[in-house]
Amino acid sequence: MKSNQTRNLVLCAMCAAITCILAPISVPIGPVPISLCTFAVMLAGVLLGAKLGFLSQLIYVLLGAVGVPVFAGYSAGVSCIAGMTGGYIVAYPVLAFLTGLLYWKFGKNQTGKLRILWMLLSMVIGTVVLYAIGTAWFCVVSGSGVAAAMGLCVIPFLPGDFLKMVVVILISLPIEKALAKMAVAEA
Repeated sequence: MKSNQTRNLVLCAMCAAITCILAPISVPIGPVPISLCTFAVMLAGVLLGAKLGFLSQLIYVLLGAVGVPVFAGYSAGVSCIAGMTGGYIVAYPVLAFLTGLLYWKFGKNQTGKLRILWMLLSMVIGTVVLYAIGTAWFCVVSGSGVAAAMGLCVIPFLPGDFLKMVVVILISLPIEKALAKMAVAEA
């Protein structure tokens, strides 16, 4: 039991670290930059499940809030969370939670195309909620209307987010197999 708890903590810390490494690398295209953060967040949800995925991304958000430069463009602090993109930042744990919850409940025990479909669907649903929270926050902070916010904060990101989902699927399946082998070896 203790070994399983240690393993879970290590995996959680690793996913938080992956997010901390990938998220700051960004391309500023407007008020919301393109970054690899959503890739890392979705990967955490798929690999860790709802609770640990949420925790790993909460760690990421808290690190950034206390001043570790892990947000897009190597920024940090509560001002980032209070700013126009803060809704997306606070929604990252929600994205990981929903992705993990849906995939682990409906897809993880499936095989073949059905498993992949559930993985994709869980990421799509989580991303829709991320967009809703982040865009609503953006509207409140910036004073923009919903249509303008969608044009700035959602539509330009759809192709890239879909590509990130495909990459998560491609790399998570072999990682899941490796993690399953590790769990069997520990037992």
